[in-house]
Amino acid sequence: LTADPNSGTGGYVLFAESELPLLHNPNDPSGREALMMQAPELAQVRYTRFRVRPGEDASCLNLYRPTNPTIIAPEAGFIESNRFTFASSMAESDAERANPWLLLRREFDDGAVPVVADATSMQYVLHVGVGDTFSIDTGGERPLVLRFVGALRDSVLQGELIMSEDAFVRRFPQQQGYRLILADAPSVRSLDDARTLAGLVERELQPLGVDATVTSERLAAFHQVENTYLSTFQALGGLGLLLGTVGLATVMFRNVLERRRELGLLRAVGYDTRRMTLMFVAEAAFLLGVGMVAGTVSAAISIAPAWLGRGGALPGAGLMLLLAAVVVAGILSSAIATRAALRGRILEALRAE
Repeated sequence: LTADPNSGTGGYVLFAESELPLLHNPNDPSGREALMMQAPELAQVRYTRFRVRPGEDASCLNLYRPTNPTIIAPEAGFIESNRFTFASSMAESDAERANPWLLLRREFDDGAVPVVADATSMQYVLHVGVGDTFSIDTGGERPLVLRFVGALRDSVLQGELIMSEDAFVRRFPQQQGYRLILADAPSVRSLDDARTLAGLVERELQPLGVDATVTSERLAAFHQVENTYLSTFQALGGLGLLLGTVGLATVMFRNVLERRRELGLLRAVGYDTRRMTLMFVAEAAFLLGVGMVAGTVSAAISIAPAWLGRGGALPGAGLMLLLAAVVVAGILSSAIATRAALRGRILEALRAE
């Protein structure tokens, strides 16, 4: 758990959704009384409510591209709180760069409504970027055009598009009340405390059908799906690397064996086994070095946009060891092949020459 407002959880402890709209403010004593929230522990919890237009999940949990994603709108005060971290945005002024949430209040000449979404959802699920538009059918004469003005970096709000409350009320007046809550509880210090609080909120708001989740666990669920995809591709890449290493060793063996005449000539003019092995190993090392540099540069160029956009970390020791293993395999293959060729019938190869 973290109380950092710039983290993926926004400093919130709970993510709660309700089946029925929440019409009273649980931050006020009168609102808690109307909601029959009698537990004294909930008096210290601060709630941020969101209006919800139900739709399709836009997170990595959805294997298909949603055409009508869920839209949420935070109540007044959320924009000024400047929570979460933006990976990119359309910010132009100093105020917008300091708080990109202000972009939700922009008005565009083409009538597009500004929205913010998680960077992962935009890139891999919706297939859009900052500045792009996305049209949804709202049942009116014309589709609603949304323009993505910002992308959140690794946030708990991955499954929804975020719109300002004023724009939401104008476009969706039939959606009454609030059906999503983010709870901030400074007194919660551990995961067990957060789970206990989630159960308490569900029990107190049971008439509304509230389902509360610890934000860190919700974020971990998104990461688990992403890591599963990465593990799958890593396994396929490892298989390809294994096959490539075997192929590299085979090519090295064939290259040396096809040059047995050259080995015989070198032996005849006075080169010993050690020097000839060193020559072929140096040649293999040069070719491997050129190939490794070309492959590494090409891979770096291909992943640079995604890596920089999502604040990637430097490659770990595992990747370096993997690359080193490929080089060692190539050099050893060349050395072993040279030794094997020199143990053969070099004289017959020299007579053929």
